[in-house]
Amino acid sequence: MRILAIDTALEACAAGIIEMPDRVLAQESVAMARGHAEALMPLLARVMDQAGTGFADLDRIAVTVGPGSFTGLRVGIAAARGIALAAGKPAVGVSTLAAFAGPYLVAGETRPVVAAVDARHDQVYFEVFGPGGRILVTPRLVAVRDAVRAASAAAVIVGSGAGILAAAWPDGKPLPAIATQGAPLIASIARLGAAADVAHALPKPLYLRRPDARPQDAARLPRR
Repeated sequence: MRILAIDTALEACAAGIIEMPDRVLAQESVAMARGHAEALMPLLARVMDQAGTGFADLDRIAVTVGPGSFTGLRVGIAAARGIALAAGKPAVGVSTLAAFAGPYLVAGETRPVVAAVDARHDQVYFEVFGPGGRILVTPRLVAVRDAVRAASAAAVIVGSGAGILAAAWPDGKPLPAIATQGAPLIASIARLGAAADVAHALPKPLYLRRPDARPQDAARLPRR
């Protein structure tokens, strides 16, 4: 199975072509907090050219659906849907948190793996995985102090919020391994996308909170 994996959810604009199970034909990742909309399509063109493949040669498109930046998620999901429609191929959504945890679960980690994404305002997006990818704590937005408490038995904390949890860790309490990453690995996204159920892993945003910016009531136009 040949997968195009796309990630614009967090601190990178990234894409890759992976021939499953693990042959990387091409990949590129550019660190950025903003500007995904302008960067993604040229990056995709370079990756496709490097892989020497066309969209019609793909079997599936996998894209991160969140949690993450509201704008970044929309950019990646729109691109994945458009490519899928034009190529007549299925598109699937992959959780950012699952993509962070994936490499540790594939390696056979038996203790809990915690994935955390910085949500600002002293909060993190948070999920806990057990052996084989079993979900122990479902994706949620929690205060850092609550995440620290729930992560006490973890083998590793991974993701853009890992350092935040480490900084809040109680003195004298054993700290799990910390793997701070600004974005998940493209190969992990592809692997999860290949295993996903097309009927249920829909490429639509996983929003765990409302956007910070909302229209002011005074600025709303009257309905007619």
